[in-house]
Amino acid sequence: MKYKRILLKLSGESLMGAQHYGIDQVRLKEYASQIAEVARMGVQIGIVIGGGNIFRGLSGAAKGFDRVKGDQMGMLATVINSLALCSALQTEGIKARVLTAIRMEPIGEFYSQPRAIECLENGEVCIFSAGTGNPYFTTDTGSSLRGIEIKADAMFKGTRVDGIYTADPEKDPTATKFDEITYDEIYHRNLKVMDLTATTMCKENNLPIVVFDMDTPGNLLKVINGENIGTVVHN
Repeated sequence: MKYKRILLKLSGESLMGAQHYGIDQVRLKEYASQIAEVARMGVQIGIVIGGGNIFRGLSGAAKGFDRVKGDQMGMLATVINSLALCSALQTEGIKARVLTAIRMEPIGEFYSQPRAIECLENGEVCIFSAGTGNPYFTTDTGSSLRGIEIKADAMFKGTRVDGIYTADPEKDPTATKFDEITYDEIYHRNLKVMDLTATTMCKENNLPIVVFDMDTPGNLLKVINGENIGTVVHN
């Protein structure tokens, strides 16, 4: 087993599955099943999930919402997704808890780094919700921050694409995939892997990123075992 403690970043949009909005129960169960499989092996798992299936702060700002209010609405959307995933994991027989960056007991426990590490070491899956608790930061940045704080071996970015390409493979059929790439190369090629703040944090704190296709059942286990699927980003 290559990784003992990971931070898994999931996009809110991917939770929509075949729907146009909200949470697809089939996709939610698939994700919970993959995470449970890895948790039973003893891997310590922290999770950050976006809120784009419910509300995205940036698109709210484009429609006239105050940016701060829009981002706060986006943070609350991540809490809804986190509660759904927590419930799905518990149905799988996995101990899980939601920690929030904004105080909202009894919905979730207020996040602190020592508490998060204590729960991980006790075999619980920790779902970190409400981003960083601050506006102007994405859930990618929230993932980088939490991954660094919990001293994760790597940040796993589960997407619907099987890695990082020279261009968007959904738009450019000639795009080729990287097995590995450096942070600097991502900057120079202007590749949209994560926002710059998140990428810089990972680079400066030497946290590798593994980008892989989470929508194919079994892939999370393969990546944990070190199989060469996806793309590894490193210094």
